Amino acid sequence: MSLSVAALVIISLMASGSAVAETHHFEPSQYHNTFSFAHEPVLSIKPGDRVVTKTIDARGFDADNEQVGERPNPQTGPFFVEGAEPGDVLVVRFEKIEPSRPTAWSSSVLAPYTADPAFLRHEAERKQTTETWDIDKDRGVATVASETIKPRGIEVPLRPMLGCVAVAPARKEAVATSTPGAFGGNMDYNGLVVGTTLMLPVSEPGALLFVGDGHARQGDGEVVGNALEVSMDVEFTVGLIKEQKIGWPRLETDEYIMTLGSARPLQQALQHATTELQRWLMADYGFDERGSSLLFGHALEYDIANVVDPHFTVVAKIRKDFLTRHD
Repeated sequence: MSLSVAALVIISLMASGSAVAETHHFEPSQYHNTFSFAHEPVLSIKPGDRVVTKTIDARGFDADNEQVGERPNPQTGPFFVEGAEPGDVLVVRFEKIEPSRPTAWSSSVLAPYTADPAFLRHEAERKQTTETWDIDKDRGVATVASETIKPRGIEVPLRPMLGCVAVAPARKEAVATSTPGAFGGNMDYNGLVVGTTLMLPVSEPGALLFVGDGHARQGDGEVVGNALEVSMDVEFTVGLIKEQKIGWPRLETDEYIMTLGSARPLQQALQHATTELQRWLMADYGFDERGSSLLFGHALEYDIANVVDPHFTVVAKIRKDFLTRHD
């Protein structure tokens, strides 16, 4: 059985076993700007439990557009997962990620590292502005509110996601919420949407799960330095895989398995993601190094999640159609 399938089975078994799964409604009253073991858990939950909660936007504004937290990326949590120990894998499946107010905001010009330096120095707009977007959940779109932006009425479909999901980092580190790493963090991957299953390596007892930085939509690379930043209503279910070490975050959807690597330069992030995906295929799908290399050479896909954070993030992914078990 593959690790990804095992994760879903464990969630199901824990939910239906002798320990009855619970649904927890958690209303946050404080938020954190570091991913750290030192933060007191806000709630203790069991594998199989469901959490219904809220996040605020990247500048600390809530559903009423009131500032209740500090930038950057204030986090809800941490949630203590009973039974989670270093060397385990925490599994998080997202059931709801939905904007909780009718407006989002974003910057309006390209961020450094996303365009030619000569263009940015000599031709580009030098003044950054914050633009408001009107969210129409009934139509499933967001529209630029300003009448001065050309062309008027730029409109994009909603695709709500979370920029940050993390566990407490290893080695007792406290990492700023602007930063991604092996623990998850500010990965800013626009594929982290409803229906995805995220796997993170546990480094502290209880895992200590953080969520935040909601985006109503984000393009690849997060090239203006942020997304359609908005507060969110969030629901997720947690599970555990005991004594199964992974090196970097892993994701599963109906179509793909994926790994996320974060580093600078971008090439190193790509290397982390590729290595983690190859290890996954070799450990759980019956491939050896040559077999997985051959498959990667002709079927591997990459997404660029972010090129604006302290560490850049690359996603390596492969379609499940290629992963029929080989013995």
